[in-house]
Amino acid sequence: MADLQDLAELRAEVRDRLREHAAHAPPATGAHEPMDYETGPELRSWIERLRAGRWLCLSWPTRFGGRGLDAFACMAVNEEFARAGVPRPALGMGETLLAPAILQHGTEEQQERLLPRILAGDDVYCQGFSEPEAGSDLARLRTRGVVDGDRVRITGEKIWQSGAHNANRVFLLCRTDPDAPRHRGISYVVLDMAAGGVRVEPIRMMTGDHGFNHLLFDDAVASLDDVIGGLNNGWKVAMTTLGAERAGHITSQYLGYERELTDLVRRLAQLDRLDASATERMVDVYAQVQLMRFTGRRVADEMAAGRSAQVLQAIDKINWSELHLEMGLLAAELLGVDGITRPAEDGYRLTPLQRVLLESPGRRIARGSNQIQRTIIAERVLGLPR
Repeated sequence: MADLQDLAELRAEVRDRLREHAAHAPPATGAHEPMDYETGPELRSWIERLRAGRWLCLSWPTRFGGRGLDAFACMAVNEEFARAGVPRPALGMGETLLAPAILQHGTEEQQERLLPRILAGDDVYCQGFSEPEAGSDLARLRTRGVVDGDRVRITGEKIWQSGAHNANRVFLLCRTDPDAPRHRGISYVVLDMAAGGVRVEPIRMMTGDHGFNHLLFDDAVASLDDVIGGLNNGWKVAMTTLGAERAGHITSQYLGYERELTDLVRRLAQLDRLDASATERMVDVYAQVQLMRFTGRRVADEMAAGRSAQVLQAIDKINWSELHLEMGLLAAELLGVDGITRPAEDGYRLTPLQRVLLESPGRRIARGSNQIQRTIIAERVLGLPR
């Protein structure tokens, strides 16, 4: 763990760089994170500036273009960007989810071959874990991987693949030993989606976007060199990916909710609807945002002490996803017709708060459904029977 002096110097460096370059940055969004996964020219230009300054892939070893920062230093950088109202976008799931698995379980050859292409933006990844009929239970996956010489032939389907319509590669789980116990016989495979045998079917959402997708694999072929962690060891590798998915911006995500709450207060004031009743409800939401803030700090403290923070992360995940749903419903109620309609002359473009209303129900499923998170808390904290 970086010491306090090092963290202070790092924060000062970030502030200096942001003062120099922030005028070129697009404004940070709220917590709604639009699910269309489209990158406009302004954001692409900002990503190039961050790439040139080595503010992407912060935790990667320096030999792969990163800064070699530990989790706490990464949190410090994310906090400074968030407080400045400036986005620090990641290079998609390749950086945030696949790279931690490659760094921990991949061979040196895999690291040297795959990581630079992620940093350069040559490869854009989507995640192939969830399947129809499997719910949140990854061990029920039915996608098959048949070893054929030095290749794996993959047949099956995946559902709810975020950003797959813009990806050229996918990291997926497939069952390569059908006779093994549930959590064994699974392999973690990287697949070139342009090599054939992969069909992407976009799923239209309530917002009108097509951010989610349905992937179908019909004898798609991957090299054994692209099996991360070795054959039939995919469950262990997948746990690394899921851990990275749930921990990333734990200490700074509350700031996105604060921005959305501020936006709601501003709109209510413009419409002269910020009366005593609305203000009281805003205070309650603000208190919940601060609860999220301090839960994030507790997670960081547990990690700093070398203790598992899985249960706290489960609590945090329930808190922020349920709060987002509450915020969306509250905005629609308090804003009235202005909260749920858009004029035809602007093409019915959704406001950020309308996106919260329509996208927040899915947040209770993403990153592990809230039912699963409650089971973790019940069994591991309360000691209830399975």
